Amino acid sequence: MSEDDDRRIARQARRAALAIAGGGLLAILAPMLVRVAGLPLRFEVLLYLVALAAFVWALVVTWTIWQKTRKR
Repeated sequence: MSEDDDRRIARQARRAALAIAGGGLLAILAPMLVRVAGLPLRFEVLLYLVALAAFVWALVVTWTIWQKTRKR
């Protein structure tokens, strides 16, 4: 793989890491955010679903990175 491929893979890995961290923070802070904003409970569930989507997206991205780099 070339240096450009390595940079692209590193960029994808950083994005996946940020998605995991952001999803985790969102899942942890969802109850507080909903309570502070005075929103109905269904918005907390919506925030959990967004966090779950971030985790699934990061899983797919890391799997594709693994598939690209295992041929080295």
